Amino acid sequence: MEKLRAEPGLEDVASDQQDMGLQLDISIDRVAASRLNVPIQAIDDTLYDAFGQRQISVIYTQLNQYRIVMENSGEFRHSPDSLEKIYVSSTTGKLVPLSTLVTVKTRSNPLLITHQGQFPSATISFNLSPGHSLGEAVTAIEAAQLSIGMPESIQTQFLGSVAEFKSSLGSEPLLILAAIIVIYIVLGVLYESYIHPITILSTLPSAGVGALLALLLCHFEFTLVALIGIILLIGIVKKNAIMMIDFALDARKVKQLSAREAIYQACLLRFRPIMMTTAAALLGAIPLALQSGTGSELRKPLGIAIVGGLLLSQFITLYTTPVIYLYLDRLEQWMARRWSDGRSELPAQDNVSAVG
Repeated sequence: MEKLRAEPGLEDVASDQQDMGLQLDISIDRVAASRLNVPIQAIDDTLYDAFGQRQISVIYTQLNQYRIVMENSGEFRHSPDSLEKIYVSSTTGKLVPLSTLVTVKTRSNPLLITHQGQFPSATISFNLSPGHSLGEAVTAIEAAQLSIGMPESIQTQFLGSVAEFKSSLGSEPLLILAAIIVIYIVLGVLYESYIHPITILSTLPSAGVGALLALLLCHFEFTLVALIGIILLIGIVKKNAIMMIDFALDARKVKQLSAREAIYQACLLRFRPIMMTTAAALLGAIPLALQSGTGSELRKPLGIAIVGGLLLSQFITLYTTPVIYLYLDRLEQWMARRWSDGRSELPAQDNVSAVG
């Protein structure tokens, strides 16, 4: 806790560990007990009779039954001084003061012991300082854990929102990869091609770079909400390439145009729809990026990520998509020629009939 309180990104560091309680440790002097003819069991029974709840009998009535519990009176059970008034019976019948048989020490002890599973645990909570993100807090906590050299017998784990944050970071790359694979499969089925879906997916890196640059220029952290904005850009940005590639493939099939002429016509005729759809998405995200008030700190990264990704991808993809389309079209034709040449080089199979 002292190490975490020194971190600038953390504040209000507190713990549920309550270790300021008091406990009496009673150590029996076996030599003195043997000299005074006092059995150890007699000392234990006397202490349990005084401070425990020993049931000694049951009173039965017509309707109920009442258990009789023996213990000291209330005024003799709430102070260590009560031990001075307790006597233990020896085997000879004499009463021996308890103070001559035991040594009493007072030490601190937890008032409450919480458990995580089957192990005792302590929970340390904290809040974020203004201007610091949850990712920075996780890094600071892990660094503090390593610097103080905690023993191997102590295991730590994150709970609550921090645990959700770490689990989401672990699954985010897989989710993005799954989304890209699904998009590739759908586009491949639509265009009946293995190559041209890659042309459409080539617009996604520029959108991600634009979103990160916008967050960096506006001094915002890459939060989970900003990641949601980047995922939204996957669906918004790729429509630019879809408009051009779909028109180019249709022009090549119907009008029998070359790849260069088809993509040139697509860029001319689809420029206005591309600009209109991008402007509509951009204007819809600007209020999120510029708003202020309650909850704006949560929605601003979403708007900034969308605006930055749309601006950069709009300027880049209008020039890069036709170039990538032409190169991949040449690659597809080269692969088709290699495939046809390979099949033509296969030896012809002769039919041989055998008569037995």
